[in-house]
Amino acid sequence: MLLPKNAQKIPRGIWALGFVSLFMDASSELVHSLLPALFVSLGIGMAAVGIIEGVAEATAAITKVFSGALSDWLGKRKILAVIGYGLAAITKPLFPLAQTVEVLFAARFIDRIGKGIRGAPRDALIADITPPSIRGAAYGLRQSLDAAGAFIGPLLAIALMALLSDNISLVLWFALIPAVLCMGFLLFGVEEPEAIPASRDKGGKRGLPMRRADLVQMSGRYWLVVVIGALFALARFSVAFLALRAMDLGLPVGLSPLVLVLMSVVFSLSSYPVGLLADHMDRGLLLALGFASLIGAELLLASAGGYVLAMAGVAFWGVHLGLTQGLLSALVADSAPDHLRGTAFGIFNLVNGVALLFASLVAGMLWQMLGPSATFYAGAAFAGVALFLLLISFRSRHWA
Repeated sequence: MLLPKNAQKIPRGIWALGFVSLFMDASSELVHSLLPALFVSLGIGMAAVGIIEGVAEATAAITKVFSGALSDWLGKRKILAVIGYGLAAITKPLFPLAQTVEVLFAARFIDRIGKGIRGAPRDALIADITPPSIRGAAYGLRQSLDAAGAFIGPLLAIALMALLSDNISLVLWFALIPAVLCMGFLLFGVEEPEAIPASRDKGGKRGLPMRRADLVQMSGRYWLVVVIGALFALARFSVAFLALRAMDLGLPVGLSPLVLVLMSVVFSLSSYPVGLLADHMDRGLLLALGFASLIGAELLLASAGGYVLAMAGVAFWGVHLGLTQGLLSALVADSAPDHLRGTAFGIFNLVNGVALLFASLVAGMLWQMLGPSATFYAGAAFAGVALFLLLISFRSRHWA
């Protein structure tokens, strides 16, 4: 048994937030898995695709900081989560209706604004309604259900495309169903605590959100978690490179969504058990295992002579995500002041987003100049350096 007999049960609101993530991820990934085909059908060039995706992801990363700080300032999280998920839901009809690049750009832009608005307040809300003794399990459960949606969406897309004779526009309408279910779970299944402390200045008055004084209140342990999270992001890159590697090694293009499916299945199955372990063992050890799994994944992908071995690397990639993502969220929640949790998650997400963007740019350059193996060998080398730095930090920090 991973849990002691007197362990507290995970609150109903955490389950509801987990299903909110599952349904919205299923909806979004159904759309995202078909976006390349939609771009091609509309004759949109790769330069335009790069602009659309780059602006969309940058918008989400920047918005996360301000939404988290705003939730602290208001002392309210749910309303921002509703706005964020609601914006994502209302964009779903725009994709099947899109006939021009401008409409697609607007849909992706609004969708990513929604993601940025909801992320940090939702993660802070999990800590607000969960006792500290089971936060690892709570974040692990939410992450597990989120990852489940990430593989359900592409599977639905594959099945619906087969059933509906590859009618992309018709299939995209089905993304609206899980989006509506998501909003139902959020509106009626999640209750916000009455006493979330709003951020105040030294005189007890409510100051402006995202002040320098707020950053000073963040502990050294919190900033260490931010650094560790950034190191993880720098040591990996966009999952698009995993699919490209598998296709480079012979995986049929039509089966390329299975790369995301495999990674997400492993991610989903490992996240909750890791969350349970994180409440009862040294968290630093779990983070070290996460780095070790990432190194193994990178080496497999670098040295693979066929797509079967590459898929084994993809599975290890999912293991490393399961070992780290929910755990890092729990560490952020535990190390940040109660009244600044939203700000803390916003900063953490922004730093990770910038690091992941930089890692992806470097990975693309290495791939183009030296080939795919060099990309993954470089990732493994950086992950090894990051693991070394993490082990050094164990000597002066307690992660349990």
